[in-house]
Amino acid sequence: MWTKELFGTDVYHLIGAFIVYSMLGWLVESIYMSFCNKKLTNRGFAKGPFCPIYGFGAVIGYLLLRPLKFNGFLLYIVAAISATTFEFLVGKMMLRVFGELWWDYNEKPFNYKGIICLESTVAWGFYGLGIVFFLHGWVLQAIDRVPMQVGTKVIWVVMLLVTIDYIVQLLHAFHVDLSRQRERLSEKVDKFRARWN
Repeated sequence: MWTKELFGTDVYHLIGAFIVYSMLGWLVESIYMSFCNKKLTNRGFAKGPFCPIYGFGAVIGYLLLRPLKFNGFLLYIVAAISATTFEFLVGKMMLRVFGELWWDYNEKPFNYKGIICLESTVAWGFYGLGIVFFLHGWVLQAIDRVPMQVGTKVIWVVMLLVTIDYIVQLLHAFHVDLSRQRERLSEKVDKFRARWN
């Protein structure tokens, strides 16, 4: 599974890069927002240091932009437009699913419904250049420093922890009372036991 190739890269490196970018994205955005808010700010949906929008965006962006590596101007334009489109689609999905957006560009000039803005579009273009020309090579080197047997175990553990974290946060977001669910499960277990005693 890990060595199977997708889009010219093996699964191990794709998932490893997704994890690294998700954590780096969380770190950069949390630092930036902590500075803006003048207090520590967790910019992730869940409790852990993980923003999958950055993981998906960076990996998909790299795969999409890699063929444009020899035309920096075109790479910049495609990065800016594709990342802005991705941000818009994720924003619309969040509004539909959660009824809220976890960022707000309403105060930024040239914004559209607070979901996207010109400032971010310009930044996405530069991020695309940075990922293709610098960052992705470093990320792959970092992944290669860890033996694959160890790396696959780390990937499983990280993805398990992230999955649990996101499930718990989704339950909270949809106002599922976990203590009441535990009580109901306990009642059902007690009834089941009572039948067999």
